[in-house]
Amino acid sequence: SALATALRALAPPGAPVLVESPTYPGMLAAARAAGLRPVPVPVDTDGVRPDLLAAAFHATGARVFVCQPLFQNPTGTVLSDARRPEVVRIAREAGAFVIEDDFARFLVHEDAGALPRPLAADDPDGVVVHTRSLTKAASPSLRVGALAARGPALERLRGIQIVDSFFVPRPLQEAALELVGSPAWSRHLRAVSAELGARRTAMTAALREALPGLGLPHIPAGGGYLWLGLPGSEAGTDESAMVQSALRAGVAVAPGRPYFSAEPPAPHIRLSFASVAGPAEISEGVRRLRTAWEGTPAA
Repeated sequence: SALATALRALAPPGAPVLVESPTYPGMLAAARAAGLRPVPVPVDTDGVRPDLLAAAFHATGARVFVCQPLFQNPTGTVLSDARRPEVVRIAREAGAFVIEDDFARFLVHEDAGALPRPLAADDPDGVVVHTRSLTKAASPSLRVGALAARGPALERLRGIQIVDSFFVPRPLQEAALELVGSPAWSRHLRAVSAELGARRTAMTAALREALPGLGLPHIPAGGGYLWLGLPGSEAGTDESAMVQSALRAGVAVAPGRPYFSAEPPAPHIRLSFASVAGPAEISEGVRRLRTAWEGTPAA
């Protein structure tokens, strides 16, 4: 809801909006529902590439860039320290806004070290619109997010929010305040951090042992997923066939195609370790995934 509100507030229907490639499919759906045209900007292991971002702003005239600088979904990458001010500077010079989707700040793994500050924390000019959520770290039923902005962007966001839903219901606000104000909240976040880190380590180890041929370009220090490239013959592994084969083997994986706003450069799958029962289920899932991969034809 926060992403949809921000997109509608900052870009008129029919306008281009720059997005990371790959990126969160829900954001792509929200952009298209608002009548916007997502334009991909590639990411690497240090996040979005500033040179390509500047070129995309120049070529399209876009006035919005949607960015996940922390544990990007699906790649798990973190925007590097060197690139962070560059992204904001490029957007400012283009007369554009950056929508910072900071959804994973509460999903850090215990071995991640100090986290970078939000982009919005070092933006005095109102270029960055910041979004965050309690839902993933707390409960799927606690549908509470946050939008933070300065200047004209704030007034646009406030106007659309009043029309759409008026305000967050008071009982939900009170529940959220009681949760984050309790000493148990910090303990809960530490437990989530330890468990997510352990599950990531278990899945990474299982994949390296059972499926060393799969491409794992980045091991994240936050979030609940791994992003894998699918090898194969010269044509590559058939992504759709791989997903269907995995389902028949009793394991659900996400195809990579929906994470791209244009033609993907290669087949991928996304594996989640957030909702499994634990390491034993991860090992069994990877075992079944190997069976599925061995039976998947090339594209």
